[in-house]
Amino acid sequence: MRLDEASSVGATQGAAPTDDPWVRYGWLMGAIWLVFMAFPLIGAVRAEASSVAKGATVLALAVFAGVYLYAIWLDDQSAAPGSGVYPWGFIGLLVALALAAVPVIGLGALGLVPFVLALTGIALPTRQALAALVLALVILAVSTSVFARVVDWFFFFLIYPMVTLTLVPVRVLEGGSERQREVARQLEISEERERVARDVHDVLGHSLTVVTIKAELAERLVDADPERAKVELAEVRSIAREALAEIRATVAGLRVARLTDELDSARSALGDAGIAASVEGDPHEVDPRHRIALAWAVRELTTNVLRHSAATTCRIEVGEDRIAVTDDGRGSRGSREGNGLRGLRERVEPTGGTVVVEPADPGTRVEVRL
Repeated sequence: MRLDEASSVGATQGAAPTDDPWVRYGWLMGAIWLVFMAFPLIGAVRAEASSVAKGATVLALAVFAGVYLYAIWLDDQSAAPGSGVYPWGFIGLLVALALAAVPVIGLGALGLVPFVLALTGIALPTRQALAALVLALVILAVSTSVFARVVDWFFFFLIYPMVTLTLVPVRVLEGGSERQREVARQLEISEERERVARDVHDVLGHSLTVVTIKAELAERLVDADPERAKVELAEVRSIAREALAEIRATVAGLRVARLTDELDSARSALGDAGIAASVEGDPHEVDPRHRIALAWAVRELTTNVLRHSAATTCRIEVGEDRIAVTDDGRGSRGSREGNGLRGLRERVEPTGGTVVVEPADPGTRVEVRL
């Protein structure tokens, strides 16, 4: 999280620790620069002051280093730049600790300013970080003009901008990279939702269509042939259970359609609906790479025939890399493409395949080629 999100640390429970080493150990890069705190520490030890004042200054410098590292660590836990009261709170605390060291080390406290600027460059928006840099340069110029020669402290006029102008672009690029990763995550979620919606549509559309046909058949047979009606109702129960299992498997991403099973199911469903079905070609000769996609195609296309065609015959042609379904129904001229065909295109076209819908005179022919 960002510094401005520090208050939510304790509120987040059960979050898995990140495996990104840059997030977990990136603060060590900030710790490296603490070696430069040796100069204010040496200044505190060598200062002409009482032991109590020296000890208090050394303690203030140690707390300064600890606060700086903690702030850097909090910042590394975040994926997005932050602004608000918490970054300014840490920055204000660092400034106060630096000022507390001034009575003993004097202008040596200017050596603490790069650490403050580093935190502003990382944790604050660009404009605020640049404003902090300008303020630091003004303080540096005034302090050295009043209390010492500017030439003796000239290197700070190079260090301050170098620290800020190096970290600000890094922060901006890091934020852009994270936004790109977030877009990729959202796209992946969207694609997964579309996959589940497409698979649920195919599974439920086919299963409910078959259940409806068999229930209507059982209703007609209940008086004329009760035993046959019982068989049809038992099949309705079996299909409903299979559909429930398929929905669960689909949501879990485990649903795999089998071409031979789908062809058998298509024959049975079409026959129960009074449509004479024929299959031409051997499904075992289909390229194994294409069997799953073509199995989904058989399911969707036969569902369309059952629902919309009012056909009396249906021919399914199976090839090495294609499936064609032809019916003698009312045809599809002028009709809007439904969710089923659209979902079929979404399965086939990303792999370089095609879905062609054309009139069959009478009826409709749909060919899926991979």
